[in-house]
Amino acid sequence: MTSDTDLLQPDDLVPEAFAPYGWMLGKPRPAGNGVPSYACETTDFWREHLFNTGAGGDAEVLWVNYRDASPEIASLEKHLLTQQAVVPLTGEIIHVVARSDADGGPDLSTLAAFRVRQGQGVCMRPGCWHATRVANGEVACLMLTRRSTTLDLIQHLSTGATAFESAIAAIEPRRVALDGAQAGATAV
Repeated sequence: MTSDTDLLQPDDLVPEAFAPYGWMLGKPRPAGNGVPSYACETTDFWREHLFNTGAGGDAEVLWVNYRDASPEIASLEKHLLTQQAVVPLTGEIIHVVARSDADGGPDLSTLAAFRVRQGQGVCMRPGCWHATRVANGEVACLMLTRRSTTLDLIQHLSTGATAFESAIAAIEPRRVALDGAQAGATAV
């Protein structure tokens, strides 16, 4: 296990820092630049991201409850075909990500952690390794993913069957700082 001097400190989520792994969601409404948008005194809406499930994939919305408050990260997961978006609804999550190396495994030299607050989100590229933690309690999240990837992962996790659309890799344990996160459940 790594020492406390090697503790992975989560960064605030900003578009430039998350770009190697995917896209930040929840940025302010863009001013023009050809982005479809509408604003009036009662509502604003704009295109944040065009989600890609990969060839032949159907998008689905999942409801995910994260409860893992362990600071140890001993495995990472990735999805091979689809982007995956996560938006915390009831608190803050700590999202740990890494890029893939030349062989497709996690490139731990790119390991990073981000605080994803309510009103923000992330959309990971296919092949982005990830794990999610909370500081305490439970955080409900909305997830956008590919329907076949969800079914494939459920089958793998439930029965041990080979996964074809996802991969889970054990890594040398790393620790992520969870203190200071505002992940406790709040009224919605």
